[in-house]
Formats: sequence, structure tokens, C-alpha cells
Amino acid sequence: VQMTSAGRFGWVSDHRGYRYAKHHPAGGTWPQIPQAVLDVWQAVSGTKRAPECCLVNFYRDDARMGLHQDRDEADFSEPVVSISLGDDALFRIGGTERGGKTVSHWLRSGDVLVLKGPARLAFHGVDRLRPQSSRLLKAGGRINLTLRVVT
Repeated sequence: VQMTSAGRFGWVSDHRGYRYAKHHPAGGTWPQIPQAVLDVWQAVSGTKRAPECCLVNFYRDDARMGLHQDRDEADFSEPVVSISLGDDALFRIGGTERGGKTVSHWLRSGDVLVLKGPARLAFHGVDRLRPQSSRLLKAGGRINLTLRVVT
């Protein structure tokens, strides 16, 4: 999975591990979150706070994302909003403890998923893509935009 970010903070990985950072590893700040993406946040998030990070993940046909929790933000009462674009992805979600029962749903291009309340800390991931299920991206694949409040 290839990653980049937009917003006040970006998600970085280096010898110190994963974390949010105000500056891009190549220098400078992260690009602004596009207004159309902010409009989706405002429509579905149920919070007055604006997102501070938009993580942009690109999944190739064989990519996946293992089960994980989003626990690096300061305030778990703020939601995580996910926007799916491109090929269908088999999304799996469980409870707040690793190893519990999970359920899977196909996310299609244009689907928006909101994790808040008890689901905010649920383990979740992407098991696989359905290649060429969308014509949005000429070469195939999936883009996932994940918005969140960091501080």
C-alpha cells in the first residue's frame, strides 16, 4: 500500500516508527485537504471539529491492510471517516479486542464509512480487492481517503 497525506498533519514511517508529523519528510508542509473532501467530512462526521489529516492510501490489485486499530489520535471521541474510490475492497471489522469475531463488507467506489462511538476503536482492515470492479482508475486499484482529528 502506497501512502501520502494532506492536512495539518501527515502520517510518516521511518526509523522512529509510525506517527503524525506536521512536516513532510521531504521538507515543507503537507498539501491542504481538498474542499470536496472536507464537504464529505462535514456531511457525515457529526462533529464541529475539522479533520487535521487526510491519509491517502493507494492499493494495487494484490494489496491488503491487516487488522489494526486507529489509536494514534489524542481524542477517540472524534470519528474516523473513510472514502473509497476505485476497485471494490473487502473490508473486515471486529470488536475492540484482537482475536474477536469479525464481519466483512464489500466497499465500493463512492462508499463512505464512519467509525465513531464504540466502533471508533474497532479492529479493521482490508482483506482483498476485486480487481477491475471499477472504471474510475484506468490502471485499476483503490484509493482510500481517511480523515481524522489528530489533536
